[in-house]
Amino acid sequence: MPHRHRQTRAVGAAVAATAALLVAGLSGSASAGTAPSPAAPTAAEALRADAAPPALLRAMERDLGLDREQAERRLVNEAEAGAVAGRLRADLGGDFAGAWVRGAESGTLTVATTDAADVALIEARGAVAEVVRHSLADLDAAKSRLDRAAAHRDTTDAPVRYVDVRTNTVTVQAVRPSAARALLDAAGVGAGLARVEKSAERPRPLYDLRGGEAYYINNSGRCSIGFPVTKGTQQGFATAGHCGRAGASTSGANRVAQGTFQGSVFPGRDMAWVAVNSQWTATPYVNGAGGQNVQVAGSTQAPVGASVCRSGSTTGWHCGTVQQHNTSVTYPEGTITGVTRTTVCAEPGDSGGSYISGSQAQGVTSGGSGNCGSGGTTFFQPINPLLQNYGLTLKTTGGGEDPGEPGEPGGTWAAGTVYQAGDTVTYGGATYRCLQGHQAQQGWEPSNVPALWQRV
Repeated sequence: MPHRHRQTRAVGAAVAATAALLVAGLSGSASAGTAPSPAAPTAAEALRADAAPPALLRAMERDLGLDREQAERRLVNEAEAGAVAGRLRADLGGDFAGAWVRGAESGTLTVATTDAADVALIEARGAVAEVVRHSLADLDAAKSRLDRAAAHRDTTDAPVRYVDVRTNTVTVQAVRPSAARALLDAAGVGAGLARVEKSAERPRPLYDLRGGEAYYINNSGRCSIGFPVTKGTQQGFATAGHCGRAGASTSGANRVAQGTFQGSVFPGRDMAWVAVNSQWTATPYVNGAGGQNVQVAGSTQAPVGASVCRSGSTTGWHCGTVQQHNTSVTYPEGTITGVTRTTVCAEPGDSGGSYISGSQAQGVTSGGSGNCGSGGTTFFQPINPLLQNYGLTLKTTGGGEDPGEPGEPGGTWAAGTVYQAGDTVTYGGATYRCLQGHQAQQGWEPSNVPALWQRV
């Protein structure tokens, strides 16, 4: 491929500068031939990973078995790893087969490729290289075939399907393995691409009718607020689609009238948003342990293996790790796609609540299995597709107000737009490629944040 020759030159220049993963300013954080300005923030600084609130750190210590310093280093390492993985994804193109972090402090980043010629470049950026058979594009395509086949079948005995970059397979979790094999046959996905994992899990949405706290739907069912948002001058919050349909009314934990569901999708996806009345104000915070504010600074997607914490009205703060993106799960009510699978526990009433990694919003609680006594698996609806679907702006400590027209120096980049890895924009007369999915905001202009944008 044409990029192979560029890689060879880049390796020679980068080897001498390679450093341990936790060191800010990895060789992978600068554009080839274009170093960021001395004032450019590291990924950890840009994503505010170095300013985690005590409530989040305490939950990580409890649920991940860390001490305070390990928790702090883990968040910094995960921010830097995401930036390096994003740049390598852009450099490897069709060879890229996924990336993940591991270790108590997420000190090791592994990047998979289908071409052994990429190994030197990956290692030069401070990551571990793994040569595999299938590209991420191939795995995603196989997963799409499974989802299309599942739409015409009863998949309650094979309820979970995801792309697992760590095993380089499309994995089907099944109560009955024969159900998984039948689905794979119907989708035309061969054994070389797929893996069947026997599991007793039968995920379900996590709402209940017991009453209590958080917010109530039509004065009965209870769910949890996800992330405060704005749409123009209208304030509101994002939550799970299964919590309520468009037009349903909500009241707060204090039973005071709150708002109305403006849009809701479930099944298919699990997303909704509620517009609130003038008595309620959107803030850039998530409720942490003991009522402490946990700041939301953005919505950059965390890599596989990264720590993630959840806030819910039933069980409060709990943490775990991201297991897989691009997961499909069948609930009794139907199948949803595009969710993220985690090791965080949850219980009824936690639905709709916030998932956050460091200070970066990740998504809203959808469903799962197990509980917070014995442990469990949960799924969240990623926040960026939700924001994009409804034209919402995440409320953040970095601003988060609904943006106006792009200012100087001009171009196609615009605050409030949700960008995915690989998207290109122009800004200040230059072209940039997005390295990590996020919603743009003032202060995160492409020229300012090399962790999110690469000049091309």
